[in-house]
Amino acid sequence: MGYDATRPATYPDEPRLALLTQAEAHETIELLQLLEQFGPGGGGPAAGQLAADLARRLPAP
Repeated sequence: MGYDATRPATYPDEPRLALLTQAEAHETIELLQLLEQFGPGGGGPAAGQLAADLARRLPAP
């Protein structure tokens, strides 16, 4: 099944939920920071960058 650009997109009427709650986002940032420090395999810098990017998108307390 392919994409048909001639048909308009349809979306459900139900309200959309956030991908993450604020509490989940904070927990995710904490886990990414731990992965940055202690994760095996050299993925630490990427985890730290992702944590920083996510933290910048959170509303100020």
